[in-house]
Amino acid sequence: MQIGELSKRTGVSVRMLRYYEQENLIRPARRASGYRDYDDDDERIVNAIRVLSEAGLKLDFIRRFLPCLRSDGPILHPCPDLMAAMRQEMRTLDEQIEKYRKSRKMLGGYYREMSENAQADRSRNDE
Repeated sequence: MQIGELSKRTGVSVRMLRYYEQENLIRPARRASGYRDYDDDDERIVNAIRVLSEAGLKLDFIRRFLPCLRSDGPILHPCPDLMAAMRQEMRTLDEQIEKYRKSRKMLGGYYREMSENAQADRSRNDE
């Protein structure tokens, strides 16, 4: 399939597909005419890259997934080295989530306090 068809099937822009190719994340065959020729494996890899990117993983990290993605069978095969990196990435994400929860709680407290003060000010002005 040509790049436009791959883009439609995966929801990934042509520009991003070219970037994936430039980064050696996908390696389409070339037709005699010079056009890229993507196959079902490329589509599967692009879909996996998109999902992993949406999960917040960076391309450098995703690149480590590719040996697991390129094999036959399920989309991911156990890759011990990668599993250790994934555990670390999940710990990092958990730490970030906890920081966001604390920030949200603090911001909510400030907002409630300001709302109460504003309501008290309005009540005093109405007297």
